[in-house]
Amino acid sequence: MSAMTSSERDEAGVATMGPATVGPLPNTVVVPADEDPVAAAGSEVLGGPPGRRALLGVSWWVPARFLALAVIITSVLGMVQKVSCYDGGWFHGAAAQYTHACYSDIPHLFTGRGFADGLHPYLDKLPNPTPDMQYLEYPVLTGLFMQVAAWLTPGSGGGQDREQLFWLINAGMLMICAVVVVVALSRIHRRRPWDALLFALAPCLALDSTINWDLLAVALAAVAMAYWSGGRPGWSGVFIGLATAAKLYPVLLLGPLLVLCWRAGRWRAFGAAAGGAALAWLVVDLPIMMANWKGWATFYTFSQTRKEDYGSFWLILMQDRGAQLETLNTWIAGLLVLSCLAIGWLALAAPRRPRFAQLAFLVVAAFVLTNKVYSPQYVLWLIPLAALARPRWRDFLIWQACEALYFLGIWSYLAFVSDSKQHGIGQDWYHFAVVLHLVGTLYLCAMVVRDVLQPERDPVRWDGSDDPSGGVLDGAPDVFVLGTARRLQEEETYREYRLDDLDWAPAEAGADTEGRP
Repeated sequence: MSAMTSSERDEAGVATMGPATVGPLPNTVVVPADEDPVAAAGSEVLGGPPGRRALLGVSWWVPARFLALAVIITSVLGMVQKVSCYDGGWFHGAAAQYTHACYSDIPHLFTGRGFADGLHPYLDKLPNPTPDMQYLEYPVLTGLFMQVAAWLTPGSGGGQDREQLFWLINAGMLMICAVVVVVALSRIHRRRPWDALLFALAPCLALDSTINWDLLAVALAAVAMAYWSGGRPGWSGVFIGLATAAKLYPVLLLGPLLVLCWRAGRWRAFGAAAGGAALAWLVVDLPIMMANWKGWATFYTFSQTRKEDYGSFWLILMQDRGAQLETLNTWIAGLLVLSCLAIGWLALAAPRRPRFAQLAFLVVAAFVLTNKVYSPQYVLWLIPLAALARPRWRDFLIWQACEALYFLGIWSYLAFVSDSKQHGIGQDWYHFAVVLHLVGTLYLCAMVVRDVLQPERDPVRWDGSDDPSGGVLDGAPDVFVLGTARRLQEEETYREYRLDDLDWAPAEAGADTEGRP
């Protein structure tokens, strides 16, 4: 009988892995086509799964180079998808950029946030300030990214020409960020570099990468995880801090590290990461805080006062009831805290300590699901984490299909409400698109939770690996557990005690019998 692949084990739910398993063979690279039916079917396009003569990772086409090329091709395809807007949709008529599903914030904010006029973010007020927003509403490192792109944009030419160039320059810089992400992912799970292909070929990477500047934070967060997996928690913390200075969500990575280090007793590593994150964030933010506190705080005050917005289930509730919820921020904070507490309990009580990438995905997904707004590009936050947490093409593509349909739904709905001809979908169909996004994300969360509770189904752990993304946590024994984990630990301790007692008793009895006269 032939050995089962990880996919077959996953589907059958074969419980073959206990608390202690034999690890994988050293210096072996997992080929997705050998263990994933969807990847094997897809490889037929390129001539079938690679054989033993393929020399993967030995020739010039090492995984990192191939992955970088793949992500560049995906990024270029995404730029091509925006051509109809680049040629006029951004500039002529409000609805054209929605009907062609090619909207981007980047060209509009070049003028709207004062970059075209040479204004400095956080120090100079916006060209058309409002009482609620007088300065740039982005975190400091993202503002610097935007400013660098503005410096690289030629100062001559008409407004449309400069906005087009500004978008092109940003698209190129964001493509570099995408390459950084995919290379970092290939380093996190060193035996599984090809899992990064999930990110490189993700449909939503092409669709969403140039809507906004989120890929900067995604790249810094991916580098942070790569440093953690390499056993360098201090540098990991530095990049978590830098990522948080570009977007708020990466600070959530410290939560999984906290509970996992608590379970494994690796407090020094967590302290190094948390300290590095705080220091890096302060180095970036403190100068702007001192120069103009109000300009620096605009991002946080804007996020606080913002009402329910597109993509969230809060919008569905408010539109259906025809009224706003005055305590919305309290509800969101409460749900997020409860979700994080549940994930923390899972981390401490699971039969086997979860992988860092699994908890990171669940925490960021909880933030996305409970937030008051879900912009289409927020999916970029989750794609790298999904590739690490659940590297299965079937589940990944199911989720991506839901997100791609939401991408089409939001633009179609905005076309409907912004054009008197009402081309697009109405409110009810848009609500269905939002629900589809929520259900797709929850589905992937359910798969990850199942892998945590049943490690034999985990595509990463089925061969005996522990936590390739865990760094100092990889293979570390537990020192603090709760719930099911504590019960199993106590049963194992009792079993070892009884075995020792049984080994001792016959020997003593035999000696006593033989010693009698």
